[in-house]
Amino acid sequence: MSTESKKMSFFDRYLSVWVALCIITGIAIGKLLPVIPETLGKLEYANVSIPIAVLIWIMIFPMMLKIDFRSVVDAFKMPKGLTVTLITNWLIKPFTMFGIAWLFFFVLYRLFVPVELAKEYLAGAVLLGAAPCTAMVFVWSHLTKGNPAYTLVQVAVNDLIIIVAFIPIVTLLLGVSGIAIPWNTLIMSVVLFVVIPLVSAYIVRTRVISRRGKEFFENVFLKQFTGITISGLLLTLIIIFSFQGDVILNNPFHILLIAIPLIIQTFLIFFIAYGWAKRWKLPHNIAAPASLIGASNFFELAVAVAIVLFGLNSGATLVTVVGVLVEVPVMLALVKIANKTAWK
Repeated sequence: MSTESKKMSFFDRYLSVWVALCIITGIAIGKLLPVIPETLGKLEYANVSIPIAVLIWIMIFPMMLKIDFRSVVDAFKMPKGLTVTLITNWLIKPFTMFGIAWLFFFVLYRLFVPVELAKEYLAGAVLLGAAPCTAMVFVWSHLTKGNPAYTLVQVAVNDLIIIVAFIPIVTLLLGVSGIAIPWNTLIMSVVLFVVIPLVSAYIVRTRVISRRGKEFFENVFLKQFTGITISGLLLTLIIIFSFQGDVILNNPFHILLIAIPLIIQTFLIFFIAYGWAKRWKLPHNIAAPASLIGASNFFELAVAVAIVLFGLNSGATLVTVVGVLVEVPVMLALVKIANKTAWK
């Protein structure tokens, strides 16, 4: 066994297996015990599931604790990394997503997908492409030993850009006039997934270091949170797929058709950003999160907007759900690629 494998925890080493088991478990719960997702589904505000928000908070909090907030200022002194992230996310990703989705749904799948349904599928893909990841990128950064302060800066800048760029990009690509975004969903997501864990982590970090010292904080306190991030991820998957089990089981062939262009897009965006970062000779702890944030999606926002604009049972909503289905396994594969190429 390699030295790197020995350093990985049991959960980390077999994470792909646990993810697959959690997806199966979630679908089974949704099918066999529908009262559970029905009850949890009532616990939401502004189209944001409170149970999922809490679990994402649990995932993010341990990583926020690692941030030396004075180093956030230093992250802005690394403009090349932010340049890679922002140009990939906002000037490349939405348009490649549109192009790939249009090619598959209107050309390659024309015998299987009616034109009207293809339009809905294209809309869902565009919603995913116009919403780069926020919360989950902290998990991917953690798994690649990314710079936590830099990752925080990436997320903060992307959240600000989403507010002003999401509607114009979706409107441009879909030709939709008067498109409305559920602002309360966006604001609620930013507060729950960024502001609350960030402020809480700052308070806890400051108090523990002031009382027990930095050495105790890093060598004792932080180790108490080992495994919490991964556990939160697995529980989140169970809940998400308990909600979407029927949708997935009722559309197996179209799930496959939708998944193919989404997977191609994810790999394409990752390698564009990762190759660019390598060409600019960025350190791995900057290159990895800079590439992964564009490859993954803010699926909470995409799903919420699809439901509001097109309806719960629309093709657009189905595409955003498939985005959740394929994202975690694909992102874990990209994390593995990033870790194996760290030496380069």
